[in-house]
Amino acid sequence: MNVYLLVIILYILIILLIGISLRKYVKSSSDFFVGGRKFNTAFLFTTLITANIGAGSTVGVAGLGYRYGISAWWWIGASAIGSLLLAFTVGPKIWRIASQYNMYTLGDYLDHRYHAVFRLVMALMMAVGTMALFAGQLLGIAWILTVVAGTSKTVGVLIGALVVSLYFIVGGILSSTVVNIFQLVMILSGFLIALPYSLQHIGGWEQLTLLIEQGAPEKAEGYFSFTGIGLKQIIGYIFLLTPSFIISPGLIQKIFSAKNEQVVKTGTLLNAIVQLGFAFIPVVIGMVAFAAFPTLENQDLALPMVMKEMLPIWIGAIALAAIFAAEVSTADSVLFMITSSLTKDIYGTFIRKEMNDQELLKVSRVITVLSGIASVILALFLQNIISSLSIFYTLMSVALTAPLIFGLYSKGASTTAAVLSSGLGIVVTLWVRVVTDNQGYFLFTPQAIGMLISIGLMLTAVLIYPKK
Repeated sequence: MNVYLLVIILYILIILLIGISLRKYVKSSSDFFVGGRKFNTAFLFTTLITANIGAGSTVGVAGLGYRYGISAWWWIGASAIGSLLLAFTVGPKIWRIASQYNMYTLGDYLDHRYHAVFRLVMALMMAVGTMALFAGQLLGIAWILTVVAGTSKTVGVLIGALVVSLYFIVGGILSSTVVNIFQLVMILSGFLIALPYSLQHIGGWEQLTLLIEQGAPEKAEGYFSFTGIGLKQIIGYIFLLTPSFIISPGLIQKIFSAKNEQVVKTGTLLNAIVQLGFAFIPVVIGMVAFAAFPTLENQDLALPMVMKEMLPIWIGAIALAAIFAAEVSTADSVLFMITSSLTKDIYGTFIRKEMNDQELLKVSRVITVLSGIASVILALFLQNIISSLSIFYTLMSVALTAPLIFGLYSKGASTTAAVLSSGLGIVVTLWVRVVTDNQGYFLFTPQAIGMLISIGLMLTAVLIYPKK
C-alpha cells in the first residue's frame, strides 16, 4: 500500500467535505467575495499566510536552495518585507476606503480612484498573470504526485485543478479560509518536523557543509553566503516581490474581509513575521537535497524527494501532505483572485451591469470553472514553478505599484498618468528583456528598470500635471 498517496487522498476528502459543508453559509456575493467583512485577526492571518506559503515558497524555493544555497532565502524574505509594509501602509488605508464604499476587489478601487477603462486594462492584464500564477501552483501539486504516485505532469495538474476548483466553487472565500486553518496546521507541523529529520539523515549541519565542499567545491563558498545568489539577483527579488506583496489584488481583497482596521494591521503583521521565519525551512531542505541527490534534472523535485526518500515513512507522509496543503492553499487564493477580477471587474462592470446578487454569485462559479481550465492548459506548457510565478509578479509589480501607491497618497495622480505609467513600464520591461536577453543593465533586472520608469513617470506627472 502507498501510504503517502493514502494520506494525500484522505487530506483531499477532508477539504472537500469542509467546502461542501459550508455551502449553506454562502448566500450572497458579499459572503462569497469578502466573507461578509467579518474576519477577525486569526481568520485574516490564516488566509494571508496560507496564500503566501504555496508552490513558490515551498517546492520553488527548495529548488532555489538546491541550486544556490542559503541565499535563496531572499525569495520569501523579500516577500515578507512587502507584507510588513502592507500591514502599516497600504492595508489599513485601502481597507477604510473599501469599507466606506462597499468595495469587493482592487478593481473596484481603481474604478473609484481613476476610471472604469483603467480598471478594465488592469483586470485583463492581471487575468493573464494570475492564470500563470495558478498554473505554477498546479505544477507544484503535479510534482508531488509524480514523486508519490508516479503520475505524469498532465494527470497531476488535472487532479490539482479539480480538487481546488470543487471546494472553492461551493464556498468562495469562506470555505477557502476555513480549509486554510486546517491547511496551516498541516503545513507548519509538516515542515517543522521534516527540517530536523532531514538534517539528521545526512549527519547534521556540519556534515551538510562537508558534503557540499567535497561534492561541489566550486559551489561551496557562495552556497553558505546570504549574498551567494548575487547582489543583482537580490535586488531583482526585492523589486519583483516586495511591491507585489504590498499591492497584490488577492491579498488586498483578503484585507477587505477584515472586520476593522486593527485586524488588518495585526493579522498582516503576524503573517509577515511567520514568513520571515519560515523562509529558512524550504531553503535548508533544498540544500540537504543537493547533498543527497546532486544530479536531479528537475530542481523542483528536490523537496518532495527529501520528504519521500529521507524521512521515516509516517513523517514523510505527513510532510508530503503538508507540501500538498501548501500548494492547494495558495492555489485556492489565486483562483479566488482570478474569479473576483473576471467576475466583478470585467463581466459585472462592462458586460452585464444590472446583475442581481444571485446572478453575480452564479456567474462567479461558472468563471471559476473556466479559469481553472485555462490555467490547466497554461500549466502544461510552463517548465517550472519560479518561471510561472515570475510572469505574474512582473506584470503586477510594474503595472500596479505606481498607480496604487500614488492613488492612495496623492490627490494629484490622474487617470492619464496611471495609464501611461503602467503601459510604459510594461513596454520598457519587455524591451529590456528582449534586448539584453533578460539580463538587464548593471545591477537592475528588466522588471526593476520597468518599475523605476513607471514610478518616475507617475511622479513627474503628479508634480508637473497634477489632477485638478
